[in-house]
Amino acid sequence: MLRTPTDEVVDFDESLATLIEDMFASMYAAEGVGLAANQIGVGLSVFVYDCSDASGANHVGHVVNPVLVSAGGEVDADYEGCLSIPGLHYDTERASYAAVEGVDRHGAPVRVVGDGQLARCLQHETDHLHGLLFVDRLRGRAKRKAMREVLATDWA
Repeated sequence: MLRTPTDEVVDFDESLATLIEDMFASMYAAEGVGLAANQIGVGLSVFVYDCSDASGANHVGHVVNPVLVSAGGEVDADYEGCLSIPGLHYDTERASYAAVEGVDRHGAPVRVVGDGQLARCLQHETDHLHGLLFVDRLRGRAKRKAMREVLATDWA
């Protein structure tokens, strides 16, 4: 499920609202800052987030059918982990700024723009919805080390 691109949401009904609530509950239970639907076995294009930007301001929300419309600024290599790869963290290069557009649970347009951890989160969760994991962004020795460590876990 994690390696399969998700499907566009077409039904904006109570089941979508329930999914988003369940995703927030799962994210908070795992002490995460973001969660994509395919991380909990649902192949729909939705993610939730609760993280701060570079100024320390906290942002909480969800995006349905998100598209990463802009990513730029300086490349920031920072410590990144993932609820789907528990316990493993690696310096991962991401753009320091990102903007995502999509809709909310009712189908109303939404745009989320951020820097710092929020930019990292927007890029990370959008990647999930395309079947990518953060370790796919690693290169060279870091990627080889990450793959060895993933294969050595008891859950791999």
